[in-house]
Amino acid sequence: MTPRKKRILVVCMMIAGISVAALLILTAFEKNLMYFYSPTEIINGEAPQSRSFRIGGLVVSDTVIRNPDDLKVSFVLTDTVHEIKVIYDGILPDLFREGQGIVANGKLKSENVFVADEVLAKHDEN
Repeated sequence: MTPRKKRILVVCMMIAGISVAALLILTAFEKNLMYFYSPTEIINGEAPQSRSFRIGGLVVSDTVIRNPDDLKVSFVLTDTVHEIKVIYDGILPDLFREGQGIVANGKLKSENVFVADEVLAKHDEN
């Protein structure tokens, strides 16, 4: 094999190796991505049914229901167009309140019910 053919072979092997590595990285990255959806996107069926994602919006006034026996809380989240019920079993952040913006991680239980694994309160620095 001539030196020129060896160089071409080495370059082709490097390109193939880099391509395989990039594909593996992107595949692993895709599995760990958690997309953000609004209540309107969820109602329109754009959110995945089988994997976790984030939902964001404002907590609707007078919808927070706390169970006195445990840490279960349910509330309604809106993006001012559509509303979706969120169920969470855990300690809510200190900044959580009605009318406050929140982001929740979890899965869709049914069309209009989101079961959250984590609730984060968004805050305004003004």
